[in-house]
Amino acid sequence: MSNVFSRLCQASLILPLALAIAACNPPGKTVEVNIAAINDFHGNLAPNPFTYADASAPGGKVTMQAGGINALSGVVSELRKKDPQTLLVGAGDMIGASPPMSAMWADEPTLTALGTLGLKFSVIGNHELDQGTIELQRQINGGCDSPRPEKACLYSKDYKGTRFPYVAANLMDAQTGKTLFPAYQIEEANGAKIAFVGAVLRNVSTYVSTQSMNGLYTIDEAEAANALLPELHKQGVDAVIMVIHQGGETAESFDKTDCSQLKGDILDVTNRLAPEIKVVITAHTHQGYMCRLGDKLITQASSYGRLVTHLNLKIDTGKHQLLDAKAENIVVDPKRYQPMPEIAAQQAEVEARSHEQLNKPIARMAATEVKRTLNAAGESAMGDLVSDAQLHATRSLGAQVAFINLGGIRTDLILDPGQDQLSYSQVASVQPFNNTLNILTLTGAQLKQLLEQQWQNNGFGFYPLQPSSSLTYSWDASKPQGDRVLANSMKIDGVPVIADYPYQVTVNSFMAGGGDNFTVFKDASERLDTGLNDLNALIDYLQVNDRAGNPVGEHTPAQRIHKVDDALAKSAQR
Repeated sequence: MSNVFSRLCQASLILPLALAIAACNPPGKTVEVNIAAINDFHGNLAPNPFTYADASAPGGKVTMQAGGINALSGVVSELRKKDPQTLLVGAGDMIGASPPMSAMWADEPTLTALGTLGLKFSVIGNHELDQGTIELQRQINGGCDSPRPEKACLYSKDYKGTRFPYVAANLMDAQTGKTLFPAYQIEEANGAKIAFVGAVLRNVSTYVSTQSMNGLYTIDEAEAANALLPELHKQGVDAVIMVIHQGGETAESFDKTDCSQLKGDILDVTNRLAPEIKVVITAHTHQGYMCRLGDKLITQASSYGRLVTHLNLKIDTGKHQLLDAKAENIVVDPKRYQPMPEIAAQQAEVEARSHEQLNKPIARMAATEVKRTLNAAGESAMGDLVSDAQLHATRSLGAQVAFINLGGIRTDLILDPGQDQLSYSQVASVQPFNNTLNILTLTGAQLKQLLEQQWQNNGFGFYPLQPSSSLTYSWDASKPQGDRVLANSMKIDGVPVIADYPYQVTVNSFMAGGGDNFTVFKDASERLDTGLNDLNALIDYLQVNDRAGNPVGEHTPAQRIHKVDDALAKSAQR
């Protein structure tokens, strides 16, 4: 039949107009394709707290346990009951910065479970690069030859790797000039051929260590996607979907259809995508939304597996055209969704094998809860605790000040009712990166410049470092950016900081390379990698003080940072 239409189309110049149109546009079929999208799972195999606004609930909000691989598999199963060809896709950060149940096994249980769940692919996120590309390739391809032999293949002696690929059209190998991973993945469902173009955020180097980016560079996300369209057309795809580890923020509810107040870096990328790319599945900002930007649908499913975005596409396979796209964000409620039997079995095994280590008692705290919540000056009780632990670990090596970045503290420390001591699971969840502590030499002038870099002209905005108790200073929000820290207020151990005097500053290895845009660290005149692990430093600090009868950890920040006026209070509390 197709040959008949082809011959008629070639002869269309001598055909009546109506027949010519029909000949050159053979009849297609409108089909529906369903996609389940997840992002920023971060190895959260167990459910975790999820709070969202709900005007009908007491206090105007709902707090519940959501996510976990069991309930996630239940949501996917329900979607597949309605459409067995539902495509499960990942927008990056499936692993990395994971709770210890996954992290202690090199995230192998998470990758295995996602393969069992039928994940078609994931794009590369910044946290996939936490341990470098050699380790990521091992996690994908299997095997035990790893730069971290203390974790690799401990869970399975013959770890076989993922059952799904990773994709990224804009992560380039500096030696070859080609993509390090496949640029896209083509899937077929219900007679339609869908191309998913992957991308990591362009400025991924800001979020990973310099070592992890060795031999890599990125190119523009939108340009990389648009350049692939001729190649994809040759393969006869019916629709092109962008899946990108970049995102935005909105004050609108995660379940609001066609939200319109989205802000952030994803808007610029989306605006520059070719008109035919009408669906953009996003990640990175841990937000839930289903927004419209013109005729483009932009979605994200929060984080940690607490939401799943269900997308329904209507596609004309004759015209190779996406006709319509709709989305809903589904709350992954463990009380509502029953797990797939094979997933439930895998989760039961990892819980049993992890139980002894995860429940090992570590130490008492002075407070029942220590949180990451920032006060108006930009300081948190958790920041105080972690920075003090890092200074304690390195004081004997000459350190005078320690800083921890906000992203380096992944959770709060909260004792359950009746719980006397923190467990290993709780403490290890705070710092899952396996960073080492570095001591850098900075002058007093560089310290001031460093603190000025807390105000950033990007998605971070005001991004305050958390200082150890040895450093105090004030900042004035009414001053221009670049001159907000009051130099005469800066003191180390109560002594005014001298501009040309060298000071020894402890930071984690990620920050030592200029991570999170704190580039002053790269200008240190001297640097020492102590080899001390950041998690071990926190555990030791908690235990030493507990044994001395003086448990640490407070409910409120210690007011090491003083804010002179209130103009940026709301920004500091984000």
